[in-house]
Amino acid sequence: MSIATILAIYGISWWLTLFTILPLGVKSQTEMGNVTPGTEAGAPAIPRLWRKVLITSLVAMPVAAALSFFIQYVE
Repeated sequence: MSIATILAIYGISWWLTLFTILPLGVKSQTEMGNVTPGTEAGAPAIPRLWRKVLITSLVAMPVAAALSFFIQYVE
């Protein structure tokens, strides 16, 4: 399996994992009781994106490894 294939599998796994992790632990500005003027009331109060990017990167590694193994040996 080439490096490009492995990177493609990791990239797809990373994005799918990111969209799975994004809504976890988010509280809206309305729930926090502090709506910033000019923003949507349902917008996240504290999105913590860097933390989610780190979690996504760590979770996507074993997912990509499992998919690579499956593609290489089960195919």
